[in-house]
Amino acid sequence: MNNWFKNNGVHLAIIGIFIALCFVYFSPALQGKSLYQSDVLMAKGMQKEIMDYKASDGKGPLWTNSMFGGMPAFQIWVQYPNNVTTYVISFFKTVFPNPIDTVLLYLLGAYLLFCVLRINPWLAAAGAIAFAFSSYNFQIIDAGHSNKAMAIAFFPPILAGIILTFRKKYLLGAVLTALFLAVEIRTNHIQMTYYLFIALLIYVGIELYHALKNKETKDFIKSFTYLAAAALLAVAVNAGMLWTTYEYSTETIRGKSNLTSDKTAPSNGLDRDYAYQWSQGVGESLTFLAPNIYGGASGANLDEKSEVAKVLSSKGIPGEQILPAIQQLSSVGLSTYWGDKQFTSGPWYFGASICFLFILGLFIVKNRIKWWILSASILCLLLSFGRHLPFLSDLFFNYFPLYNKFRAVESILVIVAFLVPVLAILAVKEASVANGEPQKLQKSLVYSLAICGGLLLILMVLPDAFLSFKSQNDAFFTERLMQITNGDKGFADAIYSALVQDRISLARADAFRSLLFVLLGAGLIWALIKKKLNPQIVFIALAVIVLADLWNIDRRYLNNEKFVDANVLAQQSQPRDVDQLIMRDQSYYRVLDLTQGNPFSNSMSSYFHKSIGGYHAAKLKRYQEILDKQFNGAINEDVLDMLNTKYLITSDQNGDKQTMINRSTAAGHAWFVPQVEYVKNADEEMMAISSFDPKKVMVVDEKFKPLIDASKIGFDENGFIRLTNYHPDHMTYEYSSGRDALAVFSEIWYDKGWNAYVDGEKIPYFRADYILRAAQLPGGNHKLEFKFEPTSYYTGEIISLIASILLVLSLGYAIFLEVKNISGTVTTPTTGKK
Repeated sequence: MNNWFKNNGVHLAIIGIFIALCFVYFSPALQGKSLYQSDVLMAKGMQKEIMDYKASDGKGPLWTNSMFGGMPAFQIWVQYPNNVTTYVISFFKTVFPNPIDTVLLYLLGAYLLFCVLRINPWLAAAGAIAFAFSSYNFQIIDAGHSNKAMAIAFFPPILAGIILTFRKKYLLGAVLTALFLAVEIRTNHIQMTYYLFIALLIYVGIELYHALKNKETKDFIKSFTYLAAAALLAVAVNAGMLWTTYEYSTETIRGKSNLTSDKTAPSNGLDRDYAYQWSQGVGESLTFLAPNIYGGASGANLDEKSEVAKVLSSKGIPGEQILPAIQQLSSVGLSTYWGDKQFTSGPWYFGASICFLFILGLFIVKNRIKWWILSASILCLLLSFGRHLPFLSDLFFNYFPLYNKFRAVESILVIVAFLVPVLAILAVKEASVANGEPQKLQKSLVYSLAICGGLLLILMVLPDAFLSFKSQNDAFFTERLMQITNGDKGFADAIYSALVQDRISLARADAFRSLLFVLLGAGLIWALIKKKLNPQIVFIALAVIVLADLWNIDRRYLNNEKFVDANVLAQQSQPRDVDQLIMRDQSYYRVLDLTQGNPFSNSMSSYFHKSIGGYHAAKLKRYQEILDKQFNGAINEDVLDMLNTKYLITSDQNGDKQTMINRSTAAGHAWFVPQVEYVKNADEEMMAISSFDPKKVMVVDEKFKPLIDASKIGFDENGFIRLTNYHPDHMTYEYSSGRDALAVFSEIWYDKGWNAYVDGEKIPYFRADYILRAAQLPGGNHKLEFKFEPTSYYTGEIISLIASILLVLSLGYAIFLEVKNISGTVTTPTTGKK
């Protein structure tokens, strides 16, 4: 045991430093404060009904009616208890407070990769810091994109497992790959996993090329077979999640359009303009090196010494009112960010010294991984340009499988942010071990410094010679400014000119700052090459420099001010008077809240009510089509009725006072209808519900006609149907009718799991009114149940359990063999043999 601690003491010390860094950076978490994350608040609204039933039942339902009239819970919150990786993630979330758990996983995963790459531990620590503290990784934490952050954290250990496998550590490498890939998939951010897959495809292609070149195809095939088995095992571990996700995705806005008349809607996948909405500007790639070249985050990142502040001061605004005035101007469009994105939380900054070392790596790193990093980085960079480089982006969007399912194409830069530090650290390793080529190394060092430093010098001295510092949104800002100032064009022009000068000043300041870090990095490499400093000292100094650089930038976007007391977050989920008034109604109904912006991009109402609004990136396609056709402009009251929308929440012009409107025409939870109107397709169905009485007629697609026996049905005016027990994924009704009757339910149609039963006997049901469930019910007094029983979940969980057991056993066996192998190489004191 003592030998183990002695052999691994450095690793343990570094892990301890990582933990300390996380706790220092997020020190408010130790004081009981929580990070204010907008998307997390939205998620709480989405999950509220699910969590309430989980608390009472011990198991979360697979369906929720709190958003968009009802939807599967698969992409909101589902347990997947048979998946072993559920407990891996839960362990970190339980032991470490949010977001310390995520950043620690960033650090540990990257450190493992660099150790596998045979990097000195202290240099590996520098690389882990470079990866973990890359600005985007902290911005997504700030925004509350927790799943995305977790998915990124497992990029490095997956690569570590793959590299071990190709190094002929077949079992250990494959098992580690399976474990980390399984956790990666379980984080449930398929977009991030997909981007990693693109990069790894290139890696495997390069390995195949070298295997063919060196006539080592047998080794390649063996490694690839192990990795393929690992991938299959990771997929099987997540069978329940992947199966339900795939099944659900075909019915969402990422699936096929149901309408043919709307030529603007994509027939399959996302709308191109929607997917390209967040495209990386070509020039904005300069922020990799100097963060404020494009003004930083959206908004007024200015102080009292700014040019805008001087103009305001010249207009007689007192000093103490300058900053509030600037913030007021930001609300009408004043922003130091001048790129093409609608808004941004901050730039993609990799670290100045890291970018310099990356360039150096292109000159001096000799192994094949360099060519993978370069090719994958270039491809991902070009794809991130989206609408700015349409010929390549459209090629992938139109023809590469699944690529058109994802939006915000700039997100693919996560791969670049992952790979740049890897090559940078490999460059330092190369400089530290190279023998007999000091002159060659010095030349490469000078070339890299000239490229990186020269660019920063230009940006510092002549920034406006190459960059405009003007945004396409500036015209809107000056127009609003003219309105506010009653047409004072001189004042508006002065503010705008000052804003441009402030943008230039921000760029200059960060270019100078980055130049200092580049020079520090270059100085360390020079000392390493010249053997002026011990390599250990250089590695530790580099880690400190990288940390100081990135820590300072991350603090611009995620700092202590973002943490709030628990009671502040609790207030965000407190019902208003109008909510409390509605909640007195104990019947079954839905609500449309028009007081909190776009009701279909806000889930706060879902915290208290069963809402027809909500917030989710993967709404059901049919529901989105209803929103586009029946709620675009005027709200279709008939559709509100059929969705059982009993209450509207409105506000006065100032938004201060909320008012409840009780809609007496809401159709209820279920009702019998006397008439059927058949239509030929979805277009006619959508047209029919544009104006109809849902209580008197149901609109049904002709393909469901065989499920209706017109000779048996009738309408009993004294008949009734009522909901007797509500559970999100198990609805129980009782009804009475003298004859077979047609019933419509104000529940969202989703045929991949819902089953209908009358007195325990399964019956067919069909779709009516474009998006609701309906059924022909046998006459008499009966009990009717709708149960959500998706095969994809329950069968998937059985597969997941079997695969999880295999994974755990394989991991245990691989570790046993590795320990046995290590102990077998230790010389015993008695025999002197190995």
